[in-house]
Amino acid sequence: MKALVIEDTVTSATLVCHQLQKMGLEPLHARDGEAGIEAFKQHKPDLVLLDIIMPGIDGFEVARRIRQMERNGEWTPIIFLSARTSDTDLEKGIEVGGDDYLIKPVSEVVLAAKVRAMQRIAQMRYSLVVLTRRLDEANQELKRLSSVDGLTGIANRRRMDDVLAKEWRRAARIGEPISMLLIDVDFFKQFNDNYGHQVGDECLRAVARTLDSGVQRPGDLVARFGGEEFAVLLPQTDLAGACQVAEGLRGAIEGLGITHRHSEVARTVTISIGVSSGLPKPESAGPDGLVEAADKALYAAKRSGRNRVSAFESGAPEK
Repeated sequence: MKALVIEDTVTSATLVCHQLQKMGLEPLHARDGEAGIEAFKQHKPDLVLLDIIMPGIDGFEVARRIRQMERNGEWTPIIFLSARTSDTDLEKGIEVGGDDYLIKPVSEVVLAAKVRAMQRIAQMRYSLVVLTRRLDEANQELKRLSSVDGLTGIANRRRMDDVLAKEWRRAARIGEPISMLLIDVDFFKQFNDNYGHQVGDECLRAVARTLDSGVQRPGDLVARFGGEEFAVLLPQTDLAGACQVAEGLRGAIEGLGITHRHSEVARTVTISIGVSSGLPKPESAGPDGLVEAADKALYAAKRSGRNRVSAFESGAPEK
């Protein structure tokens, strides 16, 4: 453990350094304030003992600069050493960032007690900082997990709802269209009933991976909407563009070639997709109409034979 002694009087500095060595600390000596600041930068000591009256900048200014150099969460104990005994000097020392104040000549017993106290405080503070960081990391992980679907690893419904609301407002501000795809795995109940839930879960994971890799832009979002239903959000995308993306995803799932002998539309797993697109306006209530239009389009795709894409313009009358 390093202790930086910033003291211009050689006799006093030598005595303090000797006392620190007896306590098992490694003393570093600086003769004035500027040298002390440089030594603090270079050695990052665990403790600073600081005279007040020195040539150049005084101890109060040195303490102030040391506190300015410390980053968020850092704290180095500072003990002032001074022949001054007034309450005003003690108050100022604490105000500029000092933690204790010793009157010279310094008693070895008192110095040892103060150093031990500062060490305990520093250790408790370090433990608190570590605990705070761990809690922050845990909270961040909880936040991440709360927005991720546990089965597939992609975004969940909650995450989709949050992002959709934000993107809807942004689209209204900039006057750009926004599109949504609602996707249903065709005859998935029959798949689950005949192949088992474990195989069914692996099928959903494969579908999720394929959908997620099938969108290219960072702003696009794929989420599990519930059960065997998925959703894709496509900001700054019109209906034609969204239909193109949807057809690409439909073909990609069909191309997986996952056997489904109990499907009424194909011998492999397929999906039906409902597409909706809208141009939000600042006065519009929200994105519910976009979701409803995609849901209607999905129903139309299933009603028309499945394994296909159907589209509705959000706000347009149903055809």
